[in-house]
Order: sequence, then structure tokens, then C-alpha cells
Amino acid sequence: MRTRATAGSGPSPGSVGAVSPSSDAAELSSLRAVLDDLVRRVDTIADRYRSREDTSVSTDLENADRSLVAAGRSVDRALRALHTMER
Repeated sequence: MRTRATAGSGPSPGSVGAVSPSSDAAELSSLRAVLDDLVRRVDTIADRYRSREDTSVSTDLENADRSLVAAGRSVDRALRALHTMER
């Protein structure tokens, strides 16, 4: 989901401007750390519901976990591509 930038918050994601692979790599590294944290947090909550009879909560959280892990892999690929551009 994309959001609009608020006044004074700098250029919005996807706006046209100077390309800076090193600053974009730093931003993506930060996002990668956030994704790792989200995976841990979702997994912790899912653990609380895995042993219950109604597994819909844990099933949905496991799906969310898989999506977050996949997003992390995509960010990793983008980071590798950016590092290649810097050479």
C-alpha cells in the first residue's frame, strides 16, 4: 500500500529525482531490519494460538509470516542489485 507524503516530509516514494544507490541501500537495510522484527513479533503471537483447537488465528499469522519472509527476500535481492550498481 502506498501512502501520500505529507507537506514537508521530503519527496514521496517513487518520485522522480536523483538516484542514489547508497542512500537507497541504507533505506532498504533499515526496512529489512523492520521486516525481521515484524516476523519475530508475528511468530511470537502465532505461538500463543498454535496449540488451540481453533487454528484460524495461527493459520492467518503463519500466512502473514510467510509474506513477510518473502518480502524480506525481495528486499535482499534489491539490495544485492543496488550493491552491484555501486561498483
